[in-house]
Amino acid sequence: MIFIAADHAGFDLKEKICHKLAERKIAFEDFGTFSREPDDYPGVAKQLSKAVLKHNGKGILICGSGEGMAIVANRFKGIRAAVSWNARVTVEAREDNDINVISLPARFIGVDTAWEIVSAFLSTSFSYADRHKRRIKQIDS
Repeated sequence: MIFIAADHAGFDLKEKICHKLAERKIAFEDFGTFSREPDDYPGVAKQLSKAVLKHNGKGILICGSGEGMAIVANRFKGIRAAVSWNARVTVEAREDNDINVISLPARFIGVDTAWEIVSAFLSTSFSYADRHKRRIKQIDS
């Protein structure tokens, strides 16, 4: 399952990504926000992180810089969130670090780049290379 959430700065980009997910019949749950009204991002980032862990899913967070959401998500043991600026970085983060949450910087990337990132995130698998498994185990210990 895919979970998605944004703050007010990421609202428009979230809506466009949700539309693309729906068009492609990719199941997702939207945790909000549901308007451009100023809000605080920690609440939706926490909800999404808990859902990713509970359902062994993947998460897409969106805020102005991507950083705040990633910081919140990474407070949860078992979440490995990365700010994703392009598809190449996202592929490497999935293959090497088994990220389960991406955080998109809505003020710095466009819809096309965001969709390339989401597509790379959803289609790339963890490499299961011994060195990467060892490092993730170190992170989680």
